[in-house]
Amino acid sequence: MASSRDQILKAVKQNQPPARPLPVLQNYKQPFTDVVQKFTDVLQAIGGEVHEVSSYQEISSFLQQAFTNKSIFSSSLEIKEILEKGIDYANAHAFADLELAVVSASLAVAENGAVWITEAMVQERVLPFIVQHLAFVIKTEAVVPTMQEAYERIGAVDYGFGTFIAGPSKTADIEQSLVLGAHGPKSLLVFIMV
Repeated sequence: MASSRDQILKAVKQNQPPARPLPVLQNYKQPFTDVVQKFTDVLQAIGGEVHEVSSYQEISSFLQQAFTNKSIFSSSLEIKEILEKGIDYANAHAFADLELAVVSASLAVAENGAVWITEAMVQERVLPFIVQHLAFVIKTEAVVPTMQEAYERIGAVDYGFGTFIAGPSKTADIEQSLVLGAHGPKSLLVFIMV
C-alpha cells in the first residue's frame, strides 16, 4: 500500500498542465557597451566588491592579507596554497566554521550583478550559503550583458544544482534597515581576471 505522501505526489504528477513551447524571444540590443563596468557598478550598488586582477597570485596575495589566519576553501586549484589544511572537504559538516570560500565561476551577468554557479564548482551545495565570506573568480569574457544571454549560455543541461548569486546576503525587513549577512555570507568579493 502506498503512503499518503506517495499518493499525493502521484496525483500531482498526473495533474500537470500540458507542456507548452517556450516563447521565441527577440535578441535584444545590448543595453550598455562595457559589460564589466556595468557588472562592477551593479554589484557594488548591492553590497558586493569587485577587484580586477591579472593573475591568481594577485588573488592569493589579496586574500592572505584580508583573511589572515582564517579557514579558507577554494575550488580554484591555482590558489590552493592559502587553503585551510585541516579541513576534510569530503564532509559537508566541515564547512560549518569556514570563514571564506573562493569559487571559480563560469558566468556572470552585468545587468544584475549575478554570478552563476553549479554544484560541480562548489563541491557541496551548502557551501555558498554557509560561509562567512564568499569570493568568485570569473574571466572577463564570461561576463554577459543580460539574463537572456546567460540562459542561452547555460542551455538545457541538467546541472543537478545551479544558482545565481548576486551580492552578500541581506535583508531590510526590520524597520527598513539594511542588514548584510542576515542569513548567509556577510560579504561577496568578485575577482575578474582581465
